[in-house]
This record gives sequence, structure tokens and C-alpha cells, in this order.
Amino acid sequence: MNGKDRKNIKAGAEVLIVLKKDQRSGKLTRGLVKDVLTRSRQHPHGIKVRLQDGRVGRVKEIIQD
Repeated sequence: MNGKDRKNIKAGAEVLIVLKKDQRSGKLTRGLVKDVLTRSRQHPHGIKVRLQDGRVGRVKEIIQD
């Protein structure tokens, strides 16, 4: 599932994000969502979240269990 719709992302969800420093390379980081930071319903580059370890980035994919 893609990370462009805020309704799909909840606290505790496992996601793949792109950190600001990795935007050029596109390297993905896996983690659990602590906070959803984007207020709008959608964002073309992905919803911005804070992971439980404190890192911040835009969601590229939501991992289905």
C-alpha cells in the first residue's frame, strides 16, 4: 500500500520511509510509526511521519502483515 493517503497510516504501523538525507538515493528505512506529522489528507511525495526511534521521513510504502 502506498503512503500518500493519511487515512492509511496509523500509529504503530510498520512502514518504509525515505529520510531527508536519503532523498537523492531513494534509500528506504523500515520502522514503526510513532506520530503522523502531515496534516493534509494526501501528499504527492508521501505522508511525513516520526518513527518510534525518532527519525522523520516520508512514507513510501506501508508493510502488510
